[in-house]
Amino acid sequence: MKRAIVVPDIHYPLESKAAVKCVLKAIKIVKPNIFICLGDVGEWSSVSHWKYKKVKRPPLEFILPEIYEELDAVNKGLDELDKVLSSVGCKKKYMIQGNHDAWLDSFVDEQQSGNYFNSLRFKHAVRLNDRGYQYKPYGEYLKIGKLYFYHGGHYTTMNHTRQHAMNLGKNIVYAHLHDVQRSSVTHIDGTHASYSLGCLKDMSSEKNKWLKGRNHNWSHAFGIVDWFKNGSFRLDVVDITDGKTFIWGKEINGNK
Repeated sequence: MKRAIVVPDIHYPLESKAAVKCVLKAIKIVKPNIFICLGDVGEWSSVSHWKYKKVKRPPLEFILPEIYEELDAVNKGLDELDKVLSSVGCKKKYMIQGNHDAWLDSFVDEQQSGNYFNSLRFKHAVRLNDRGYQYKPYGEYLKIGKLYFYHGGHYTTMNHTRQHAMNLGKNIVYAHLHDVQRSSVTHIDGTHASYSLGCLKDMSSEKNKWLKGRNHNWSHAFGIVDWFKNGSFRLDVVDITDGKTFIWGKEINGNK
């Protein structure tokens, strides 16, 4: 049996600690043999192109300490995830690069310093090879059975799940937009569903000042997927409310 836990945008170090703890506790109950991270595992504000949109970027020696501080937080978060996954024997792990994660690669490219900063490229900076993750760069799709996964962002309308289902004609799971949404569309070869899995980020206005107080429709959630032998699947979207959820009738409290 193939069973996966799928997590959306975590945005370390701006993660919701309660939501992430729900996922860690869920892994111990579900015991998946596949783990899929849909990207934006880090916030990467240290290399954000938005940060210096209105002000001049300081010299590199002032930026690097902030980058390494953020790297440390992201790697500590992944260490915690990997420890729990190892405890349940989950060895097949996938990391799909998000747009925030890709900011690290863009930063390296901007330095024009040959290979000097290659260690700061996303896949190296979070040690994916050492951790045993299979890697999909930003925008690429992962396919398992009859279900595809990617970070998200190709279609961002209000009804983005419907746009994905209509335009791709495949079953697809993604994150990026931080909301929970589902749509199904019937094509000539059958019905295809599209799922938006929310996020695991701290959703407070204090941690998202760029929203300037605007309301949003974000939700905390993650997914559990079971595959049949023919590649068909069943996906449960597990909503997290106030740091709490249920798995198979068991209450999980991420606040404790």
